[in-house]
Amino acid sequence: MVAQTIPVLSLQQFTQGSETMRSRFVRDLGEALQSIGFFALEQHAVEARLIQTAYGAAEAFFALPDQAKQRYEVAELKGQRGFIRFGKEHAKDHPAPDLKEFWHMGREQMPPGYPPVLENLWPKEVPQFRAVMTELYQQLEACATVLLEACALFLELPPDFFQTEAIAGSSILRIIHYPPIPEAAPPESLRAAPHEDINLITLLCEATDAGLELLQSDGTWLPISTDPGQIIVDTGDMLQVLSNGLLKSTTHRVVNPQNVRSRRFSMPFFVHPRPQFDLTPLPACFTRTGGVPQFPSQTAEQYLDQRLREIGLA
Repeated sequence: MVAQTIPVLSLQQFTQGSETMRSRFVRDLGEALQSIGFFALEQHAVEARLIQTAYGAAEAFFALPDQAKQRYEVAELKGQRGFIRFGKEHAKDHPAPDLKEFWHMGREQMPPGYPPVLENLWPKEVPQFRAVMTELYQQLEACATVLLEACALFLELPPDFFQTEAIAGSSILRIIHYPPIPEAAPPESLRAAPHEDINLITLLCEATDAGLELLQSDGTWLPISTDPGQIIVDTGDMLQVLSNGLLKSTTHRVVNPQNVRSRRFSMPFFVHPRPQFDLTPLPACFTRTGGVPQFPSQTAEQYLDQRLREIGLA
């Protein structure tokens, strides 16, 4: 096991600990997201067996011929459901395509009183895909709900401030396949070029290989290990905006491997609020960030639509 290079937190400290332990977890979470925007989470109740089963289903799908996979690519969905082909997405302000293909799924149903969800697509060729990915989505969302409570407490907001928005949010589970590097790949292309996440927070299941790196304040890149049992958590742009820059949405990338014939799988869970959520910086954060708002007012839907255009999905 490679030594972890970012703070490591135990979720049980918050869910099962004393008030002192809960307060310490909130402080540690906030300090990690404030200083580097990343931490590793242990004892989180997302089942290791389920993660491995999901990777098995992902491998079965991505092994299908391109013609079969592309039956699940629907342009009208703007890449928010189903299959997105290799080289389709690029990072914001980086024209070279990322060297990956992936699948998107969202929640299966909304709570009562909310508009219906965008319907998921499911590959008929991999019968186990729907059940395992739905279960993984639900376990990751339950974990994210607890983390959002801790984020709210660190920002001195009501504990359910983010939870009530995310429960009907457009959160996405992305199942990514980074295949062997093609000989014809543009020299400036990476598996994932430097970028920031769009959403509130991201939960990244342990990937099947190394490659994730985050940009440090001195301009150097810090490799992040993929230790068994850990989930990597990072701040997204929406939470950075809401906190008026207090919590950092850190640039990160996935570099190409030395062995260009190797492949890599990963499964990030992007936690989004409901589309109408107001992303205006929170006055509660002004006194900790210079006293004036640093970002414009817009809704989560407006922010997401703009980013989808910037990365080539819309």
